[in-house]
Amino acid sequence: VQLQASGGGLVQPGGSLRLVCEASGRTFSSYAMGWFRQAPGKEREFVANIARRGIFTNYAVFVKGRFTISRDNAKNTVYLQMNSLIPEDTAVYYCAARSAAFGSTRPSDFGSWGQGTLVTVSS
Repeated sequence: VQLQASGGGLVQPGGSLRLVCEASGRTFSSYAMGWFRQAPGKEREFVANIARRGIFTNYAVFVKGRFTISRDNAKNTVYLQMNSLIPEDTAVYYCAARSAAFGSTRPSDFGSWGQGTLVTVSS
């Protein structure tokens, strides 16, 4: 599956953004999906994942209550709604696909990656 992420940009602290990841192919519903991020000088880290049917989700502690992952299998799309953004959320955000029913927190468990979209939180 090929992935295309979009929706990043510059936002003030406390603001919101919605990231969108569009997938190609007709088997999107067979993939669990995840969002990861990588800040300058840091390793890529887990943000959120969602099971292939969209029932189960999992979040990193630092985004719980602020970010929401969702998916629309009819549109081959996964979303990351980000609210109450803080400067520490600044990073390149990547969507990823895992050929499994459930997601994972480990980047190595995901076989397909989008190109990344930059989110900058700054006043």
